[in-house]
Amino acid sequence: ILAAMLAGRCLDRAYVNNGGDCALHLARGRSMQLAIAGTGHGLADRVEIRAEDPVRGVATSGWRGRSFSLGIADAVTVLARTGAEADAAATIVANAVDLPGHPAIIRQPACDLAPDSDLGGRLVTTSVGTLSLGEVEDALERGLAVAENLRRRGLIESAALFLSGQSRISGSMMLPTAPDTTEKKELVHA
Repeated sequence: ILAAMLAGRCLDRAYVNNGGDCALHLARGRSMQLAIAGTGHGLADRVEIRAEDPVRGVATSGWRGRSFSLGIADAVTVLARTGAEADAAATIVANAVDLPGHPAIIRQPACDLAPDSDLGGRLVTTSVGTLSLGEVEDALERGLAVAENLRRRGLIESAALFLSGQSRISGSMMLPTAPDTTEKKELVHA
């Protein structure tokens, strides 16, 4: 859709938002601020993408979203080169934020929730009960390891993972800056 929007046009900025999975176009010298899910807890709720940044895709996944998830992340937002890459990576990382077999996590076959689901009988998360701080940290570290692997392989630029009021960051999130500076600021683990 983004390619069709740009065909034969000279646009400064454009984006396509497919339920939170976004593809971006930025002309030289332009930037765009995007809201990310799961923020709070000391993290900004916006990221700034600039034309000179390699990011042209942003996507969020998690069990609380509109799609099914195999993991327990409240939200995982990924910045990548394309919207498709960000979408796939957000799903992979969100699925990795998990505590397999934990009694506070309720799962059901996807086909029981949506008969036409392509996940068939795979168990998807429908509820996450109370978890200890250590369990939350363990689940986030599992997802962070996957995000770090994707980042080291050059498949994503960064990821923000959120679960039960805690978060982890892989890479650098581009935060909004003052108009007279283009400095990137690094977020630290919350």
